[in-house]
Amino acid sequence: MSDEEPQVEMTAQAVVTESAPQQEDGAGALIPANGSTEVAPPKKVKKIIRKKRRPARPQVDPSFITSEPPPQTGTVFNIWYNKWSGGDNEDKYLSKTHAKGRCNIAQDSGYTKADRIPGSYFCLFFARGICPKGPDCDYLHRLPTIHDLFNPNVDCFGRDKFSDYRDDMGGVGSFTRQNRTVYVGRIVVSEDIEEIVARHFAEWGQIERIRVLNTRGVAFITYSNEANAQFAKEAMAHQSLDHEEVLNVRWATPDPNPMAQAREARRIEEQAAEAIRRALPAEFVAEIEGKDPEARKRRKIESSYGLSGYQAPDEIHFAVGANAVNPLGRQGYELEEGQHQQHQPENGAAGPPLAIEAAPEQGAGIFSSSTIAALNSAKVAVASKRKAAAPAGPLVAYDSDDDE
Repeated sequence: MSDEEPQVEMTAQAVVTESAPQQEDGAGALIPANGSTEVAPPKKVKKIIRKKRRPARPQVDPSFITSEPPPQTGTVFNIWYNKWSGGDNEDKYLSKTHAKGRCNIAQDSGYTKADRIPGSYFCLFFARGICPKGPDCDYLHRLPTIHDLFNPNVDCFGRDKFSDYRDDMGGVGSFTRQNRTVYVGRIVVSEDIEEIVARHFAEWGQIERIRVLNTRGVAFITYSNEANAQFAKEAMAHQSLDHEEVLNVRWATPDPNPMAQAREARRIEEQAAEAIRRALPAEFVAEIEGKDPEARKRRKIESSYGLSGYQAPDEIHFAVGANAVNPLGRQGYELEEGQHQQHQPENGAAGPPLAIEAAPEQGAGIFSSSTIAALNSAKVAVASKRKAAAPAGPLVAYDSDDDE
């Protein structure tokens, strides 16, 4: 090992000598040929470490899940769906029993087989904290986001909704109303109850508003996304906060407060306005909202098309296509000469096409050259209307469609 180290040092010194010519001063020290004594700073190498996605963790042992018949919550047992029907209220005994598990998003979430399939639903057992499959699960093991969109007739777990809520406001819910608020009952009231409720329910998504009634021990939590409210309802059912209580989590009824109703109506209007903004051109939206003060003046000049006192309506000025009057609307739709097809009438008789010949450009012309070119490209075929046959007699087809 001692013989190899000097060889390495000599090789490195030879490389430096070949790369930069050096001179020897009076003391025998080597200096660069350009006379500078500055040492080049070492290059900084930035390493990008990409964190790999981890697989979903099995929450319980597979032997923990047993195929027991569901508890009786109705009057008739449906063997096809394996559940009771005829009852709209949950068993009072089960509603006061602690859940078998609880989901821990920080430790249990990860990728599964469902991540490869777009439009997959979320795992109901994962939300309840009792999924034994882990990465082999056919459903998603993570929190819903705003990009997860589902049919209004089903929830984020893929369960069908109903036309009306149950009597106890439990179950999947209704498709007639978008409900983002959950009701939480049987809360042990303390001095910092609002802080405790916010800490526990913020694990399941972004919260828009929390209202706690200390005198009654209930709370109303409104999420920004409906899917997060559905996930939180299943994740916190029969769970406990900082005490040993068993929570009663249900869907909340519509708030009768006029201010809350006005707030909900305003939110729906904002969603509709946002959808309209995405569908309309950006310059048209800026003109309507008043963000571009010069847009109205510019629009008045551009939509006149050479006619003094004329302003084209919106459906003409913002039209898009090969025959659009506005040059911006024709971009990308120009057809080569000879590709314009004439509209043939049903009877096959095509009259001569009507076209407007382009007049020579003049300084005081009525139409601009771009308008004339657009009108020339629009060829319309005119056909004579077929005359209706005269009736054979005065009583033909009178008061009856039958031939007899």
